[in-house]
Amino acid sequence: MADDLNSTRTESQPAVLREKSLARVQAVPWLIVILLLAATAWLGWKAFFEQEQGDPVASAMLAFEKQNSLTVFSSRFEVVAESEDTRGILNIDLLKSRQAAIIPAMVEYRLDLSQMDRDRFDWDEENETMRVVLPPLKISRPNLDEARARVFTEGNWVTRDASADLARNNSQQAERRAAAFARNPQVMSLARNAAIEAVRQNLATPLAVAGYEDATVEVMFAGD
Repeated sequence: MADDLNSTRTESQPAVLREKSLARVQAVPWLIVILLLAATAWLGWKAFFEQEQGDPVASAMLAFEKQNSLTVFSSRFEVVAESEDTRGILNIDLLKSRQAAIIPAMVEYRLDLSQMDRDRFDWDEENETMRVVLPPLKISRPNLDEARARVFTEGNWVTRDASADLARNNSQQAERRAAAFARNPQVMSLARNAAIEAVRQNLATPLAVAGYEDATVEVMFAGD
């Protein structure tokens, strides 16, 4: 009886060992699957959730890299021009005419982005603040909409040559007055504020992509 019991114990031990070995063999594929899932999750987090912070100045410059200029403001207004013409014979004035014109005009204000080199950007790492210094605004040549001009002409007899001279003189005068109006301090202030806001908005996205969603952008003109 004792021999039978010992025999049973002896036979059961290899069976237990085989079961444990089988369990270890079966566990290996599941361990590989778990490791693969963990690696996939880590790579996914790196790709979609982790945001590595890049060079903020390079990101800011990249926002302007493909643009030669940026139109930040346009001003539409009307200018008044008035000219006189006198024609005669033997220094005797026989024909006098006068023409007044109210001409719509438009002027654009642009930033020359080719001047936006690295020296115009300053990054404050501690406060996450980007400071940008802009070049002076460039003002376009006034665009006169003479097709919509309102013209008032006085004179008993206005010759074709006189009419052409009056119109030409009024156009030249209107362009000079429009250019002067475009440099009016109040209009320039509006254009500068528009430029500052445009640059601030243009830099918000590239800074966020670089990992600085809460960055502050301070924009000013040289000399401010």
